[in-house]
Amino acid sequence: MLQCVDIAGTSTRRIPLSVLDQSLVSAGHVPAQAIRDSVTLARACEGFGYHRYWVSEHHGNAAMAGSAPEVLLGALAMATRTMRIGSAGVILPHYAPLKVAEQFRVLEALAPGRIDLGLGRGPGADRQTAYALRPDALDNPVSMSAMDSFPANVEDTLALVRGEPLGDDHVFAGVFAQPRGPTAPQPWILGSGKYSARLAGHLGLPFCQAHFFGSDSEASQAIGAYRAGFRASPTLTEPLVGMCLIAMAAPTSAEAERLFLSYVPWRLSRDAGRMVPLQQPEHAIAAVVGLDQDTIQRLRKTAVFGTPDEVFARIAGLKTGYEIDEMVILAPAYELSVRMASYGLIAGINQTQATDDRPARASEFWL
Repeated sequence: MLQCVDIAGTSTRRIPLSVLDQSLVSAGHVPAQAIRDSVTLARACEGFGYHRYWVSEHHGNAAMAGSAPEVLLGALAMATRTMRIGSAGVILPHYAPLKVAEQFRVLEALAPGRIDLGLGRGPGADRQTAYALRPDALDNPVSMSAMDSFPANVEDTLALVRGEPLGDDHVFAGVFAQPRGPTAPQPWILGSGKYSARLAGHLGLPFCQAHFFGSDSEASQAIGAYRAGFRASPTLTEPLVGMCLIAMAAPTSAEAERLFLSYVPWRLSRDAGRMVPLQQPEHAIAAVVGLDQDTIQRLRKTAVFGTPDEVFARIAGLKTGYEIDEMVILAPAYELSVRMASYGLIAGINQTQATDDRPARASEFWL
């Protein structure tokens, strides 16, 4: 098992690190550039040694350009060689399980053994846009009736993507997903709350908790529910937990504070339901002037900004406190170069902390 020494001098394992890329749009740039930037960033993160690179799905969103992760992942499969790539996640209520399974079986054929299929409830869009994605649905795709079918649709998707029969009494008995092959994508359930956590545990799947959506107490409740309800499966014999958080590192504390202040207006807009592109740092920081300190301090708890040592200490604390197997990092910054530099700094401090190069246990990295 890999060991490292943290900045406080106590022994701990090296932290398995992965990336969440939401293809964030920057003001003054066309959204299409964000998609091209995702390919560039993925190449860089593979070089930094990140384990997974996940891309998100959003629709009708001025702040996030990634509307078709299954298409973007095809480009990433060709742009990378060793890093796992996947969705975080496919919004399953918008689609038929067979179509999702076929898309990810194609991806698995392009990059065997490197594809993750992250599934979420969504909706990843406003109600009108969600309905436009599936106008033939019996009810609004974001209604409770559609959400109630999520567990069954997850099970169908898993069976189809693995090449398993749906069952003789299933309405689609005999249906299978092409292209068949010897390997299958690795499934994850994604979410911030207890509903998705319990489903992941019930199905014996790995669960990634979206820490950046809520509070520490919500994270604790979700992860606790996952562990309490976990049942061993052909996928996993023991729980596997990821946590996704916003984190950015800079060479100095002053630069880290600048990154944080430029993040504040974007986060406030997002929390208010107004999805806007990332603003140039000088414009974003100017908007923070006069903001009350209580709000500033509250937002400091939603993300990790600091020097590499400070960021590493916070990530290590979360990993230990919640018994997390893998940390997934989202880096919202206006400039692609700044995002890239931050991922490099975080990966670098993680690597320099390592003092033991023995291989990690298989379940740590879930190879």
